[in-house]
Amino acid sequence: MTQCSFDITSNVDLQEVDNALNQARKEVAQRYDFKGAKASIDFDQKESKLVLTADDEFKLNALWEIVQTRLVRRNVPTKNLTRGTATPAANGTVRQEISLQQGIPSEKAKDIVKYLKDAKLKKVQASIQGDQVRVTSPSRDDLQEAMRQLREQDFGVALQFGNYRG
Repeated sequence: MTQCSFDITSNVDLQEVDNALNQARKEVAQRYDFKGAKASIDFDQKESKLVLTADDEFKLNALWEIVQTRLVRRNVPTKNLTRGTATPAANGTVRQEISLQQGIPSEKAKDIVKYLKDAKLKKVQASIQGDQVRVTSPSRDDLQEAMRQLREQDFGVALQFGNYRG
């Protein structure tokens, strides 16, 4: 009997993030409540980090709402974004760093493996491989059941199922 498998990953398309941020910048430039205000959205692709800068906490939250809306419209999972605390910056502005989670962190991967073991699905085995989880079973139906149960759970990151081999 052959083993069927699939991989669980959690990746963010950085090009889509960049497109969403460009749209957000255009919206900020056009909005009345941001006229004459200092507001910027910076994106470091190498470190997968966003930096929002605004005049005050209120404008910072409005900026975050705009960014979040644009990301959702572009199908970027916002579960993979972690907001840092707002800190005072130069010239009386406030800045906030938002990190993008690429891959499944080891803590979350352990939670996923533990969840699958506790689900007591017949012959379904999960193993952590770097920043992804591989799930194997001789039965395709069991793998599909595992996917269904994982979709119903919230692990704090957006899960994608790929590399399905039957």
